[in-house]
Amino acid sequence: MEFARLNADAAVVAAYGLILPPEILATPRLGCVNLHASLLPRWRGAAPIQRAIMAGDHETGVVLMRMEEGLDTGPVAREARIPISTQDTAGDLTRALSALGGRLLRESWSDFVAGRFVFLPQPEEGVTYARKVDKSETPVDWTADAQTVRKHIHGLSPSPGAHAQLEVRGDSERRIKFLRVEIVDRIGPPGLILDDLLTVACGQGAIRAVEAQRAGRSPMSGAELMRGGKIGVGDRFKLAAGPPHGRSVPA
Repeated sequence: MEFARLNADAAVVAAYGLILPPEILATPRLGCVNLHASLLPRWRGAAPIQRAIMAGDHETGVVLMRMEEGLDTGPVAREARIPISTQDTAGDLTRALSALGGRLLRESWSDFVAGRFVFLPQPEEGVTYARKVDKSETPVDWTADAQTVRKHIHGLSPSPGAHAQLEVRGDSERRIKFLRVEIVDRIGPPGLILDDLLTVACGQGAIRAVEAQRAGRSPMSGAELMRGGKIGVGDRFKLAAGPPHGRSVPA
């Protein structure tokens, strides 16, 4: 086996989407450890950062865990935590956790190679799974409350991005991707554009586009997008057929 010929003392995995087979796990002298971007056992699986934001978690972090055959089920040796703000997108949080994980690994490495790690089993309570984001989740459900819409948009930003279809009078529909929003105290029929800053009414409250994007264009502010796209107050986004917040992973 090519991996065995490396004669590695240890293997470190981060953001790797596959489960390593037993023969790989058993090869390094000190074993295989994983940097996982959640506070296990919450959000095991493929999309822990996105799911944490979409569920409205106030805190997340990274853990150093020993890898085993299960999906992020191994015992944990070290962790570091950070808060999640209402302004954080998945992109923001990915960058912050990458830096945090790098520091955690550097600060822990000497203890690991010296055999000073104490791996503790994960609690049996509080297990949730962060399934991979599916494209069926990307439409914005304007009938949801503004808080839910914000979490949905930020959890999917920048990729794949939450989008909505705009019904423009006398024109074909236009697809708008929302990347960053803020909640504002406005009301109106769900999906209706309320002002020239691209404030859109939700089932309860409204969101304002801080950053949005038309197909084939660069991200811009809501006001810039409305001017450049010839979008007016009173235009309306189509309501999503199946509410994404009803299909999300339970918190």
